[in-house]
Amino acid sequence: MKATIIMSFSAAVHRFIAPEIQENPNGWGPNTVPEQFKDMPYQPFSKSDRIGKVCHRRGRHMPSAPTTQSGGRRRHICLGIGWGPNTVPEQFKDMPYQPFSKSDRIGKVADWTGQTYADKRLANKYQSQFGGGGQYSYNQEDDESSYQLVDTTRVINKMQRGRLRIGQRNMRGRGGRGGPGGHQRADMHVLSRGVRGRDRGGATMRGGKWQNKNPRQKYDQKNQQNQKKRDASVDVRPTWKIIEEMDFPRLSKLSLPAVPDGKDVYTCGALEYYDKTYDRVTTKNEKRLTRVNRIFHKVTTTDDPIIRQLSKTEGNVFATDAICAALMCATRSVISWDLVVQKVGNKLFFDKRDESEFDLLNVNETASEPPFSQEDGTNNINWPRNLALEATFINHNFSQQVLKTNDEKYKFENKNPFVQEDEEGEVASVAYRYRKWDLGDGVELVVRCEHDSVMLGPNGEHQFVNIKALNEWDPRISAGIDWRQKLDIQRGAVLANELKNNSCKLAKWTVQALLAGSDQIKFGYVSRVHFRDSSKHAILGTQQFKPKEFADQTNLNMDNAWGVLRCIIDVCMKLKEGKYLILKDPNKATLLLYDIPDQTFETDDDEDTDDDDEEEETEN
Repeated sequence: MKATIIMSFSAAVHRFIAPEIQENPNGWGPNTVPEQFKDMPYQPFSKSDRIGKVCHRRGRHMPSAPTTQSGGRRRHICLGIGWGPNTVPEQFKDMPYQPFSKSDRIGKVADWTGQTYADKRLANKYQSQFGGGGQYSYNQEDDESSYQLVDTTRVINKMQRGRLRIGQRNMRGRGGRGGPGGHQRADMHVLSRGVRGRDRGGATMRGGKWQNKNPRQKYDQKNQQNQKKRDASVDVRPTWKIIEEMDFPRLSKLSLPAVPDGKDVYTCGALEYYDKTYDRVTTKNEKRLTRVNRIFHKVTTTDDPIIRQLSKTEGNVFATDAICAALMCATRSVISWDLVVQKVGNKLFFDKRDESEFDLLNVNETASEPPFSQEDGTNNINWPRNLALEATFINHNFSQQVLKTNDEKYKFENKNPFVQEDEEGEVASVAYRYRKWDLGDGVELVVRCEHDSVMLGPNGEHQFVNIKALNEWDPRISAGIDWRQKLDIQRGAVLANELKNNSCKLAKWTVQALLAGSDQIKFGYVSRVHFRDSSKHAILGTQQFKPKEFADQTNLNMDNAWGVLRCIIDVCMKLKEGKYLILKDPNKATLLLYDIPDQTFETDDDEDTDDDDEEEETEN
């Protein structure tokens, strides 16, 4: 197919005539090599190479080709790939040229086929990728060849951590040193893939819906929702004044080493022997937890008749083992609690408040996702207070069920001081040891400690035991380990999980055993028969430790525990006579010391008791 086309730009522009061309199988162009190109070296190229076009009007903006015109001029034709002559003009016959690859991006004189390049996204579009052809490249950049500054000093790279080196390696883009990924991004902070995903939320579109592929963000949002504000254990009145604030970071740095062992001042009560058949209980032959109807006396410090007698001759600081354990392990606590401090003369009495929940055992207090109550007014067995009541119920019944009730009891010198003659019901197996410690600088501490049971050792000696129960309520909700599957084969993992979720409770139990001088501390693993029923439980196994060894395994530093207690005693010793309140802040890691009126938390029964005590002292 042959055709002749005449094209003129304007009347004042010289006419440009294209030589005769033909359509060949590979495209538009001459089917034979012209004479002037016969012996000229050339570089082969493929049709897919992108060669610069002299003039091309066909494209997106000109859908149709120009029409042909006839006349007495040389024939022209519209090439399929552009406009131009099929032979070399005479003036370019002997001119040297630069070989090129057809894939080179050669500058075009005129091109109406492509879209307008906005924002200089392809500013280096006409740069050649061959070094030898750089003189023919079109450079839009500034010419700085006339002036060049070279730094000849040796750069010494400092030692950097591996993570920083990875970040620097990521800053080296595909452009190399001078490309878009080189110096142009050197000052930018390049984030890793994981960080970029976290910053943008890790959201992707799939199936027309946005999906979050970042589980960490989902966990953070869930954890933030669980961080609800807790209520204080007591309503703080506006008239109370804060005297001292003791934050946990400072308390955790205190230490009081080389505290001597306590000395027994008074012993009383009776103990039943431990039934060793419960040591053979496993998940395959579990035993049901039975209800034991026995009376437990939880008497506070100032209501203890023995402490009132000892305060006349022994010590100047008085408390119970539970109160001392709460103060010594205060830095591990999360839930709010409070204690009353009474200073009478130069003596201190640490008491628990009447009708308080100080004796309830908290569940999953230190867990990453502790249980929370809902504010919709409904009741749930897995609410914190219900779990605390359930744990206290389990602990009381387990400590009495594992004893030999029909055997003879081990009795101390004195009887239980809290048993009344007209009291109905059986008293729980418990023995009290009133012990005294010398903390230095005239501080003598007297504490009422407890034992739960006694058993015979390897050599026939009597060993005093503290018995406690760990309870499983619902591993699906508490993110725990299923005891019925893991307790027999991975008991250490189960205990480690309990140490994580109930660190404060286990630490207080250990401190109580150490203060009492117990030889063993025995733990029972008790679980619900059905996770939706909190009234039926089963014993799945037991485990015992020596208190000192268990304290070392749980990172319980007794020097720090004694230091915290001594610090609180020193602060209270400087106060004037009166009544004070120690409150664990419900939402901060801080202990608050309030000055409260003397009649705060007092009842009519307490006033009558105080009058009777004054009459007895007058008669004596």
